[in-house]
Amino acid sequence: MSSPATAPPAPNNLKRIVAASLIGTTIEWYDFFLYGSAAALVFNKLFFPDSDPLVGTLLSFLTYAVGFAARPLGALVFGHYGDRLGRKKLLVLSLLLMGGATFAIGLLPTHATVGTAAPVLLTVLRLVQGFALGGEWGGAVLLVSEHGDARRRGFWASWPQTGAPAGQLLATGVLSLLTAVLSDAAFGSWGWRIPFLLSGVLVVVGLWIRLSVDESPVFKEALAQAEARKATRGGAAEKLPLVSVLRHHWRDVLIAMGARMAENISYYVITAFILVYATTSAGVSKQTALNSVLIASAVHFAVIPAWGALSDRIGRRPVYLLGAVGIGLWMFPFFALVDTGGFGNLILAVTVGLVLHGAMYAPQAAFFSEMFSTRMRYSGASIGAQFASVAAGAPAPLIATALLSAYGSSTPIALYVIAAAVLTVVAVGVAQETRHRDLADVAPDAEPEPAATSPAADARTA
Repeated sequence: MSSPATAPPAPNNLKRIVAASLIGTTIEWYDFFLYGSAAALVFNKLFFPDSDPLVGTLLSFLTYAVGFAARPLGALVFGHYGDRLGRKKLLVLSLLLMGGATFAIGLLPTHATVGTAAPVLLTVLRLVQGFALGGEWGGAVLLVSEHGDARRRGFWASWPQTGAPAGQLLATGVLSLLTAVLSDAAFGSWGWRIPFLLSGVLVVVGLWIRLSVDESPVFKEALAQAEARKATRGGAAEKLPLVSVLRHHWRDVLIAMGARMAENISYYVITAFILVYATTSAGVSKQTALNSVLIASAVHFAVIPAWGALSDRIGRRPVYLLGAVGIGLWMFPFFALVDTGGFGNLILAVTVGLVLHGAMYAPQAAFFSEMFSTRMRYSGASIGAQFASVAAGAPAPLIATALLSAYGSSTPIALYVIAAAVLTVVAVGVAQETRHRDLADVAPDAEPEPAATSPAADARTA
Protein backbone atom coordinates (compact mmCIF):
# COMPACT_ATOMS: atom_id res chain seq x y z
CA MET A 1 0.00 0.00 0.00
CA SER A 2 1.33 3.46 -0.85
CA SER A 3 2.08 5.83 1.96
CA PRO A 4 0.07 9.03 2.33
CA ALA A 5 3.04 10.97 1.02
CA THR A 6 3.43 8.97 -2.15
CA ALA A 7 -0.18 8.10 -3.05
CA PRO A 8 -1.55 10.93 -5.19
CA PRO A 9 -4.69 12.35 -3.56
CA ALA A 10 -7.96 12.84 -5.41
CA PRO A 11 -7.48 15.88 -7.68
CA ASN A 12 -10.59 17.68 -6.45
CA ASN A 13 -9.62 17.12 -2.81
CA LEU A 14 -6.08 18.40 -3.38
CA LYS A 15 -7.35 21.47 -5.20
CA ARG A 16 -9.70 22.20 -2.29
CA ILE A 17 -6.79 21.88 0.15
CA VAL A 18 -4.65 24.21 -1.98
CA ALA A 19 -7.51 26.70 -2.31
CA ALA A 20 -8.11 26.71 1.45
CA SER A 21 -4.43 27.30 2.19
CA LEU A 22 -4.06 29.92 -0.53
CA ILE A 23 -7.13 31.93 0.47
CA GLY A 24 -6.18 31.76 4.14
CA THR A 25 -2.60 32.88 3.56
CA THR A 26 -3.80 35.61 1.17
CA ILE A 27 -6.04 37.05 3.87
CA GLU A 28 -3.37 36.82 6.55
CA TRP A 29 -0.73 38.44 4.31
CA TYR A 30 -3.24 41.07 3.21
CA ASP A 31 -3.68 42.01 6.86
CA PHE A 32 0.06 41.99 7.54
CA PHE A 33 1.11 43.91 4.41
CA LEU A 34 -1.70 46.40 4.75
CA TYR A 35 -0.09 47.51 7.98
CA GLY A 36 3.30 47.85 6.31
CA SER A 37 1.93 50.02 3.51
CA ALA A 38 -0.07 52.15 5.94
CA ALA A 39 3.05 52.50 8.11
CA ALA A 40 4.90 53.96 5.13
CA LEU A 41 2.06 56.23 3.99
CA VAL A 42 -0.06 57.54 6.90
CA PHE A 43 0.73 56.06 10.31
CA ASN A 44 3.65 58.45 10.85
CA LYS A 45 1.19 61.37 10.73
CA LEU A 46 -1.72 59.72 12.55
CA PHE A 47 0.12 58.08 15.44
CA PHE A 48 3.45 59.98 15.66
CA PRO A 49 2.51 63.54 14.61
CA ASP A 50 5.00 65.38 16.84
CA SER A 51 8.04 63.87 15.12
CA ASP A 52 10.08 65.01 12.14
CA PRO A 53 8.58 63.32 9.02
CA LEU A 54 11.48 60.88 8.53
CA VAL A 55 11.69 60.20 12.27
CA GLY A 56 7.94 59.63 12.28
CA THR A 57 8.40 57.11 9.49
CA LEU A 58 11.11 55.37 11.52
CA LEU A 59 8.79 55.16 14.54
CA SER A 60 6.00 53.89 12.32
CA PHE A 61 8.27 51.17 10.91
CA LEU A 62 9.31 50.34 14.48
CA THR A 63 5.72 49.37 15.31
CA TYR A 64 5.78 47.45 12.01
CA ALA A 65 8.86 45.55 13.23
CA VAL A 66 7.16 44.71 16.53
CA GLY A 67 4.86 42.38 14.62
CA PHE A 68 7.88 40.38 13.48
CA ALA A 69 9.09 40.11 17.07
CA ALA A 70 5.90 38.26 17.97
CA ARG A 71 6.20 35.81 15.09
CA PRO A 72 8.72 33.46 16.82
CA LEU A 73 6.38 33.21 19.80
CA GLY A 74 3.56 32.34 17.43
CA ALA A 75 5.81 29.77 15.76
CA LEU A 76 6.58 28.13 19.12
CA VAL A 77 2.99 28.03 20.35
CA PHE A 78 1.31 27.10 17.08
CA GLY A 79 4.12 24.70 16.17
CA HIS A 80 3.79 22.88 19.50
CA TYR A 81 0.02 22.44 19.30
CA GLY A 82 0.08 21.91 15.53
CA ASP A 83 2.41 18.93 16.03
CA ARG A 84 0.23 17.64 18.87
CA LEU A 85 -3.34 18.42 17.76
CA GLY A 86 -3.14 18.82 14.00
CA ARG A 87 -2.64 21.47 11.33
CA LYS A 88 -6.25 22.39 10.62
CA LYS A 89 -7.34 23.50 14.12
CA LEU A 90 -4.42 25.87 14.48
CA LEU A 91 -4.96 27.37 11.03
CA VAL A 92 -8.52 28.30 11.95
CA LEU A 93 -7.30 29.98 15.15
CA SER A 94 -4.56 31.92 13.36
CA LEU A 95 -7.05 33.30 10.83
CA LEU A 96 -9.40 34.47 13.60
CA LEU A 97 -6.60 36.19 15.51
CA MET A 98 -5.16 37.95 12.49
CA GLY A 99 -8.50 39.10 11.11
CA GLY A 100 -9.72 40.29 14.49
CA ALA A 101 -6.59 42.35 15.13
CA THR A 102 -6.69 43.92 11.66
CA PHE A 103 -10.37 44.82 11.98
CA ALA A 104 -9.65 46.42 15.36
CA ILE A 105 -6.87 48.58 13.85
CA GLY A 106 -9.51 50.02 11.54
CA LEU A 107 -11.44 51.18 14.61
CA LEU A 108 -8.47 52.65 16.51
CA PRO A 109 -8.54 56.26 17.71
CA THR A 110 -5.54 58.27 16.52
CA HIS A 111 -3.02 60.39 18.44
CA ALA A 112 -5.20 63.45 17.94
CA THR A 113 -8.01 61.76 19.89
CA VAL A 114 -6.38 59.80 22.71
CA GLY A 115 -2.74 60.94 22.67
CA THR A 116 -0.01 58.44 23.49
CA ALA A 117 -2.54 55.64 24.06
CA ALA A 118 -3.02 55.47 20.28
CA PRO A 119 0.46 54.18 19.36
CA VAL A 120 0.35 51.83 22.38
CA LEU A 121 -2.91 50.25 21.20
CA LEU A 122 -1.54 50.08 17.67
CA THR A 123 1.54 48.24 18.92
CA VAL A 124 -0.55 45.72 20.89
CA LEU A 125 -2.66 44.88 17.86
CA ARG A 126 0.46 44.60 15.74
CA LEU A 127 1.80 42.05 18.24
CA VAL A 128 -1.37 39.98 17.82
CA GLN A 129 -0.95 40.14 14.04
CA GLY A 130 2.63 38.91 14.30
CA PHE A 131 1.71 36.13 16.72
CA ALA A 132 -0.98 34.86 14.35
CA LEU A 133 1.20 35.03 11.26
CA GLY A 134 3.99 33.18 13.08
CA GLY A 135 1.67 30.19 13.30
CA GLU A 136 -0.07 30.56 9.95
CA TRP A 137 2.78 29.97 7.53
CA GLY A 138 3.94 26.61 8.82
CA GLY A 139 0.47 25.14 9.04
CA ALA A 140 -0.62 26.32 5.60
CA VAL A 141 2.38 24.96 3.72
CA LEU A 142 2.38 21.68 5.67
CA LEU A 143 -1.28 21.04 5.02
CA VAL A 144 -0.58 21.15 1.28
CA SER A 145 2.82 19.44 1.42
CA GLU A 146 1.45 16.52 3.44
CA HIS A 147 -1.59 16.09 1.21
CA GLY A 148 0.12 16.55 -2.13
CA ASP A 149 1.68 14.25 -4.69
CA ALA A 150 5.34 13.85 -3.74
CA ARG A 151 6.46 14.13 -7.38
CA ARG A 152 4.93 17.63 -7.65
CA ARG A 153 5.30 18.75 -4.03
CA GLY A 154 7.33 21.82 -4.95
CA PHE A 155 4.59 23.00 -7.32
CA TRP A 156 1.63 22.37 -5.04
CA ALA A 157 3.36 23.66 -1.89
CA SER A 158 4.29 26.86 -3.70
CA TRP A 159 0.63 27.87 -4.01
CA PRO A 160 0.26 28.89 -0.34
CA GLN A 161 3.40 30.97 -0.97
CA THR A 162 1.49 32.92 -3.62
CA GLY A 163 -0.66 34.15 -0.74
CA ALA A 164 2.12 36.67 -0.01
CA PRO A 165 2.02 38.45 -3.39
CA ALA A 166 -1.76 37.96 -3.54
CA GLY A 167 -2.10 39.63 -0.14
CA GLN A 168 0.34 42.34 -1.22
CA LEU A 169 -1.62 42.77 -4.45
CA LEU A 170 -4.90 43.04 -2.60
CA ALA A 171 -3.60 45.40 0.08
CA THR A 172 -1.74 47.64 -2.36
CA GLY A 173 -4.66 47.56 -4.80
CA VAL A 174 -7.16 48.70 -2.19
CA LEU A 175 -4.81 51.45 -0.97
CA SER A 176 -4.03 52.50 -4.52
CA LEU A 177 -7.73 52.76 -5.35
CA LEU A 178 -8.47 54.78 -2.24
CA THR A 179 -5.58 57.20 -2.78
CA ALA A 180 -6.75 57.65 -6.38
CA VAL A 181 -10.38 58.50 -5.55
CA LEU A 182 -9.87 60.30 -2.22
CA SER A 183 -8.05 63.50 -1.44
CA ASP A 184 -5.03 63.30 0.86
CA ALA A 185 -7.11 64.90 3.60
CA ALA A 186 -9.98 62.42 3.25
CA PHE A 187 -7.63 59.43 3.08
CA GLY A 188 -5.73 60.60 6.18
CA SER A 189 -8.94 61.34 8.05
CA TRP A 190 -11.03 58.20 7.45
CA GLY A 191 -10.18 56.53 4.14
CA TRP A 192 -7.24 54.56 5.55
CA ARG A 193 -9.66 52.68 7.84
CA ILE A 194 -11.62 51.06 4.99
CA PRO A 195 -9.08 48.36 3.99
CA PHE A 196 -8.61 47.36 7.64
CA LEU A 197 -12.36 47.00 8.20
CA LEU A 198 -12.64 45.02 4.96
CA SER A 199 -10.60 42.30 6.66
CA GLY A 200 -13.68 41.27 8.66
CA VAL A 201 -15.50 40.22 5.49
CA LEU A 202 -12.46 38.39 4.14
CA VAL A 203 -12.04 36.39 7.35
CA VAL A 204 -15.62 35.08 7.18
CA VAL A 205 -14.96 33.81 3.64
CA GLY A 206 -11.61 32.31 4.67
CA LEU A 207 -13.08 30.48 7.66
CA TRP A 208 -15.88 28.99 5.58
CA ILE A 209 -13.35 27.49 3.16
CA ARG A 210 -10.75 26.47 5.74
CA LEU A 211 -13.26 24.61 7.92
CA SER A 212 -14.26 22.46 4.95
CA VAL A 213 -10.89 20.72 4.45
CA ASP A 214 -9.55 17.51 6.01
CA GLU A 215 -6.63 17.13 8.36
CA SER A 216 -3.30 16.06 6.86
CA PRO A 217 -3.27 12.26 6.28
CA VAL A 218 0.47 12.17 6.99
CA PHE A 219 -0.12 13.80 10.38
CA LYS A 220 -3.02 11.47 11.25
CA GLU A 221 -0.87 8.44 10.45
CA ALA A 222 2.04 9.80 12.51
CA LEU A 223 -0.31 10.56 15.40
CA ALA A 224 -1.68 7.00 15.33
CA GLN A 225 1.86 5.59 15.34
CA ALA A 226 2.81 7.85 18.24
CA GLU A 227 -0.20 6.67 20.25
CA ALA A 228 0.74 3.05 19.55
CA ARG A 229 4.32 3.66 20.69
CA LYS A 230 3.05 5.43 23.78
CA ALA A 231 0.91 2.40 24.65
CA THR A 232 3.87 0.03 24.33
CA ARG A 233 5.89 2.23 26.67
CA GLY A 234 3.23 2.13 29.35
CA GLY A 235 1.81 5.59 28.67
CA ALA A 236 5.10 7.48 28.82
CA ALA A 237 4.69 10.97 27.41
CA GLU A 238 6.38 12.05 24.20
CA LYS A 239 9.07 14.69 24.27
CA LEU A 240 7.93 18.22 23.50
CA PRO A 241 8.20 18.94 19.76
CA LEU A 242 10.44 21.94 20.47
CA VAL A 243 12.85 19.79 22.49
CA SER A 244 12.96 17.18 19.72
CA VAL A 245 13.58 19.85 17.08
CA LEU A 246 16.48 21.38 18.99
CA ARG A 247 17.93 17.94 19.74
CA HIS A 248 17.64 16.34 16.30
CA HIS A 249 17.19 19.17 13.80
CA TRP A 250 19.16 22.15 15.13
CA ARG A 251 21.32 22.20 11.98
CA ASP A 252 18.21 22.28 9.77
CA VAL A 253 16.79 25.15 11.83
CA LEU A 254 19.98 27.16 11.29
CA ILE A 255 19.95 26.38 7.56
CA ALA A 256 16.32 27.52 7.31
CA MET A 257 17.14 30.74 9.14
CA GLY A 258 20.10 31.44 6.87
CA ALA A 259 18.06 30.63 3.77
CA ARG A 260 15.48 33.24 4.76
CA MET A 261 17.93 36.14 5.14
CA ALA A 262 18.11 37.27 1.51
CA GLU A 263 14.53 36.24 0.79
CA ASN A 264 13.04 38.16 3.74
CA ILE A 265 15.22 41.28 3.66
CA SER A 266 14.98 41.79 -0.09
CA TYR A 267 11.21 41.41 -0.06
CA TYR A 268 10.59 44.14 2.50
CA VAL A 269 13.12 46.48 0.95
CA ILE A 270 11.48 46.01 -2.47
CA THR A 271 7.84 46.25 -1.36
CA ALA A 272 7.71 48.32 1.85
CA PHE A 273 10.81 50.53 1.97
CA ILE A 274 10.48 51.40 -1.71
CA LEU A 275 7.32 53.39 -0.86
CA VAL A 276 9.48 55.64 1.31
CA TYR A 277 12.54 55.77 -0.95
CA ALA A 278 10.67 56.41 -4.20
CA THR A 279 8.57 59.22 -2.73
CA THR A 280 11.29 60.98 -0.72
CA SER A 281 14.49 60.45 -2.72
CA ALA A 282 13.34 59.83 -6.28
CA GLY A 283 10.49 62.35 -6.36
CA VAL A 284 7.92 59.73 -7.33
CA SER A 285 4.30 60.28 -6.33
CA LYS A 286 2.65 58.05 -3.75
CA GLN A 287 0.22 56.76 -6.38
CA THR A 288 3.02 55.87 -8.82
CA ALA A 289 4.98 53.98 -6.16
CA LEU A 290 1.90 52.00 -5.14
CA ASN A 291 1.04 51.18 -8.74
CA SER A 292 4.53 49.85 -9.45
CA VAL A 293 4.31 47.48 -6.48
CA LEU A 294 0.82 46.50 -7.60
CA ILE A 295 1.94 45.50 -11.10
CA ALA A 296 5.07 43.73 -9.87
CA SER A 297 3.05 41.76 -7.28
CA ALA A 298 0.84 40.40 -10.05
CA VAL A 299 3.92 39.10 -11.88
CA HIS A 300 5.29 37.75 -8.60
CA PHE A 301 2.08 35.79 -8.07
CA ALA A 302 2.33 34.25 -11.54
CA VAL A 303 5.99 33.16 -11.38
CA ILE A 304 5.97 31.49 -7.95
CA PRO A 305 4.22 28.26 -9.11
CA ALA A 306 6.58 28.14 -12.11
CA TRP A 307 9.62 28.32 -9.82
CA GLY A 308 8.01 25.65 -7.58
CA ALA A 309 7.51 23.35 -10.57
CA LEU A 310 11.13 23.90 -11.63
CA SER A 311 12.28 22.84 -8.16
CA ASP A 312 10.49 19.52 -8.73
CA ARG A 313 12.59 18.97 -11.86
CA ILE A 314 16.06 20.17 -10.84
CA GLY A 315 15.89 20.37 -7.03
CA ARG A 316 15.13 22.90 -4.31
CA ARG A 317 18.72 24.08 -3.84
CA PRO A 318 19.55 25.11 -7.46
CA VAL A 319 16.40 27.22 -7.76
CA TYR A 320 16.92 28.80 -4.33
CA LEU A 321 20.58 29.61 -5.09
CA LEU A 322 19.61 31.18 -8.40
CA GLY A 323 17.27 33.55 -6.57
CA ALA A 324 19.81 34.44 -3.86
CA VAL A 325 22.63 35.19 -6.29
CA GLY A 326 20.28 37.04 -8.61
CA ILE A 327 18.85 39.31 -5.93
CA GLY A 328 22.35 40.27 -4.78
CA LEU A 329 23.40 41.17 -8.32
CA TRP A 330 20.19 43.13 -8.94
CA MET A 331 20.39 45.58 -6.03
CA PHE A 332 22.54 48.28 -7.65
CA PRO A 333 20.57 48.23 -10.94
CA PHE A 334 17.39 48.25 -8.83
CA PHE A 335 18.15 51.55 -7.13
CA ALA A 336 19.62 53.05 -10.31
CA LEU A 337 16.32 52.42 -12.09
CA VAL A 338 14.24 53.82 -9.21
CA ASP A 339 16.41 56.95 -9.08
CA THR A 340 15.39 57.85 -12.65
CA GLY A 341 11.87 58.53 -11.40
CA GLY A 342 10.34 56.97 -14.51
CA PHE A 343 7.26 54.83 -14.03
CA GLY A 344 8.46 52.19 -16.50
CA ASN A 345 11.85 51.96 -14.84
CA LEU A 346 10.22 51.70 -11.44
CA ILE A 347 8.02 48.82 -12.63
CA LEU A 348 11.06 47.07 -14.13
CA ALA A 349 13.10 47.48 -10.94
CA VAL A 350 10.42 46.09 -8.63
CA THR A 351 9.25 43.34 -11.01
CA VAL A 352 12.69 41.85 -11.66
CA GLY A 353 13.41 42.03 -7.92
CA LEU A 354 10.23 40.12 -7.08
CA VAL A 355 10.78 37.53 -9.83
CA LEU A 356 14.21 36.78 -8.33
CA HIS A 357 12.69 36.77 -4.86
CA GLY A 358 10.17 34.19 -6.10
CA ALA A 359 13.00 31.80 -6.98
CA MET A 360 13.79 31.67 -3.26
CA TYR A 361 10.25 31.87 -1.93
CA ALA A 362 8.63 29.26 -4.19
CA PRO A 363 10.73 26.17 -3.23
CA GLN A 364 10.94 27.31 0.39
CA ALA A 365 7.68 25.64 1.44
CA ALA A 366 8.63 22.16 0.19
CA PHE A 367 12.30 22.62 1.12
CA PHE A 368 11.58 23.44 4.77
CA SER A 369 8.82 20.81 5.07
CA GLU A 370 11.17 18.09 3.82
CA MET A 371 13.84 18.94 6.40
CA PHE A 372 11.82 17.74 9.40
CA SER A 373 10.05 14.54 10.48
CA THR A 374 6.26 14.63 10.81
CA ARG A 375 5.75 14.97 14.56
CA MET A 376 8.11 17.93 14.76
CA ARG A 377 7.58 19.36 11.28
CA TYR A 378 5.21 22.20 12.23
CA SER A 379 7.56 23.28 15.02
CA GLY A 380 10.75 22.90 13.00
CA ALA A 381 9.59 24.65 9.84
CA SER A 382 7.89 27.45 11.80
CA ILE A 383 10.81 28.06 14.15
CA GLY A 384 13.33 28.16 11.32
CA ALA A 385 11.20 30.50 9.23
CA GLN A 386 9.90 32.84 11.92
CA PHE A 387 12.99 33.24 14.08
CA ALA A 388 14.78 34.40 10.94
CA SER A 389 12.09 37.04 10.41
CA VAL A 390 13.21 38.82 13.60
CA ALA A 391 16.72 39.35 12.24
CA ALA A 392 15.70 39.73 8.60
CA GLY A 393 12.28 41.09 7.67
CA ALA A 394 11.50 42.87 10.94
CA PRO A 395 14.29 45.46 10.86
CA ALA A 396 14.72 45.61 7.07
CA PRO A 397 12.58 48.72 6.37
CA LEU A 398 13.84 50.29 9.60
CA ILE A 399 17.50 49.66 8.76
CA ALA A 400 17.02 50.80 5.17
CA THR A 401 15.32 54.02 6.32
CA ALA A 402 18.05 54.65 8.90
CA LEU A 403 20.78 54.11 6.28
CA LEU A 404 19.04 56.51 3.93
CA SER A 405 18.73 59.10 6.70
CA ALA A 406 22.40 58.72 7.74
CA TYR A 407 24.05 58.57 4.30
CA GLY A 408 21.50 60.06 1.92
CA SER A 409 22.40 57.33 -0.58
CA SER A 410 21.07 53.96 -1.72
CA THR A 411 24.56 52.39 -1.80
CA PRO A 412 24.61 51.24 1.86
CA ILE A 413 21.11 49.78 1.41
CA ALA A 414 22.20 47.79 -1.64
CA LEU A 415 25.23 46.48 0.26
CA TYR A 416 22.95 45.50 3.14
CA VAL A 417 20.85 43.29 0.83
CA ILE A 418 23.97 41.87 -0.86
CA ALA A 419 25.38 40.83 2.54
CA ALA A 420 22.11 39.00 3.25
CA ALA A 421 22.38 37.26 -0.14
CA VAL A 422 25.86 35.99 0.76
CA LEU A 423 24.52 34.50 4.01
CA THR A 424 21.73 32.76 2.15
CA VAL A 425 24.08 31.32 -0.48
CA VAL A 426 26.25 29.86 2.30
CA ALA A 427 23.25 28.38 4.17
CA VAL A 428 21.64 26.78 1.11
CA GLY A 429 25.04 25.70 -0.19
CA VAL A 430 25.69 23.50 2.86
CA ALA A 431 22.16 22.08 2.92
CA GLN A 432 21.26 18.65 1.54
CA GLU A 433 18.92 18.32 -1.41
CA THR A 434 15.49 17.25 -0.11
CA ARG A 435 13.47 16.84 -3.31
CA HIS A 436 13.09 13.03 -3.09
CA ARG A 437 12.28 12.72 0.61
CA ASP A 438 9.05 10.94 1.61
CA LEU A 439 7.22 13.01 4.22
CA ALA A 440 5.56 9.86 5.59
CA ASP A 441 8.87 8.23 6.46
CA VAL A 442 9.74 8.01 10.14
CA ALA A 443 13.18 9.54 10.41
CA PRO A 444 15.79 7.56 12.39
CA ASP A 445 15.98 10.31 14.99
CA ALA A 446 12.23 9.97 15.57
CA GLU A 447 12.25 6.24 16.25
CA PRO A 448 10.90 5.31 19.68
CA GLU A 449 13.18 4.12 22.40
CA PRO A 450 13.15 0.31 23.01
CA ALA A 451 10.35 -0.86 25.22
CA ALA A 452 11.31 -1.30 28.84
CA THR A 453 11.30 -4.84 30.22
CA SER A 454 10.62 -3.99 33.84
CA PRO A 455 9.44 -1.15 36.09
CA ALA A 456 13.06 -0.43 36.98
CA ALA A 457 14.00 -0.26 33.33
CA ASP A 458 11.03 2.01 32.73
CA ALA A 459 12.34 4.35 35.41
CA ARG A 460 15.83 4.36 33.90
CA THR A 461 14.60 5.12 30.36
CA ALA A 462 12.01 7.75 31.34
